[in-house]
Amino acid sequence: MVLGNSLFHARKKAGLTQEEVAECLGVSRQTIGKWEADETLPDIRQSKRLATLYGVTLDELIEFDLDVSQVEEAIERSNEELEEKIDWTSAWAKKYPILAKYQGEVNIPLYARRIRQMLDDLKAEHGYSELDAMLALKDILYGVWKQAKAAGVK
Repeated sequence: MVLGNSLFHARKKAGLTQEEVAECLGVSRQTIGKWEADETLPDIRQSKRLATLYGVTLDELIEFDLDVSQVEEAIERSNEELEEKIDWTSAWAKKYPILAKYQGEVNIPLYARRIRQMLDDLKAEHGYSELDAMLALKDILYGVWKQAKAAGVK
């Protein structure tokens, strides 16, 4: 589903016309039409106001399928400065609550030492940079998890 379609259906479900929505947001009816036709996109503030107006969450309002190319484009557009501003643990914790609570349950220094050793081994054995070693280790860990999941290990 594309965003415009979501906006159209949310507005209809709320029983509002494009004119009524435009008046509430202080934009033109044509702007609402362009959003619903996927010609332009509302900014995040307008999207939040739309969600409130339509009586849905922002997630429900913007729920649409991202395809792989869109994810790849987002990755390409990211840079180190932007990545430094994002608290990835908090962001992912919304989907995976364990990320918000494991720090109080796990002996982090113990695991950190083990991981540090694996990173150092990758760097020494393969001449990887710190970042390359971290990415390789992350990918190995994901592969191990994926194999366990496929085998039905809980």
